Amino acid sequence: MVRLQRTLSNVSRGGNDNGRVGIVAGAVAYPNRPALVGQAAMRTGSDHVRAFVADPIYEIVASHDPNLLVDRYAGEQFEETAVERTREMGDWADALVIGPGLTDADPDAVRETVDSVDVPIVVDALAIEPALEADLSNAVLTPSSAEVDPIREEYGSLEAFTTETGAVVTSTGETDEIVADGDRLANETGTPALTVAGTGDTVAGIVASLLGQGCDRTEAAELGAWVLGKAGELATAEFGPGMVATDVIDRIPDTIR
Repeated sequence: MVRLQRTLSNVSRGGNDNGRVGIVAGAVAYPNRPALVGQAAMRTGSDHVRAFVADPIYEIVASHDPNLLVDRYAGEQFEETAVERTREMGDWADALVIGPGLTDADPDAVRETVDSVDVPIVVDALAIEPALEADLSNAVLTPSSAEVDPIREEYGSLEAFTTETGAVVTSTGETDEIVADGDRLANETGTPALTVAGTGDTVAGIVASLLGQGCDRTEAAELGAWVLGKAGELATAEFGPGMVATDVIDRIPDTIR
């Protein structure tokens, strides 16, 4: 915990360059997910955050927050034709997120993106299963407890998965857990109210922001879970059972301070 407190202190002081985060997320069925990820990354301190979304949801995402940069690709699904521009965003960004709300994405396009992006990448939600066939040695996976089954089915356990692939995992659920290099750590912050929709998107944005600010993957995973839990505690104290994901996001700066 002392090490994480030092890291948190460094993040809270900021600097001349707090990083850039790219986001590939959202679909017609889930148009708000990219905005939640982006707002979480901005509230964690990223200087620039850009969402790359399907054309039909571009206006919805762009209208959420004037601080969020938004670009679009043609069609309703993430497909091969969007991979090259995603690589270009990876060249611009210090960290990338792929997966929140990314329904009906072409699995090959997801795998190719994860394989070809050089910056640290957060793989979330619907991108997790297709990404299991990609190189995950530069990745943090952020599955909910309902999204870990494909990993366990293929590798037997999260510990074996991280040992064999080099990936880091932040698994959110009743107790958030971080698994890296075959070791498992339980996060000490949080509240039952964090089961509310959108908190998975929130932790993906937090972790990506920390990666973009220079944290290594294990630090970003551990600190990301801690910040989510503590921000959730602050939001729950104010709103109780009526807390929503944006309440948590709004309390990230107070948590970091």
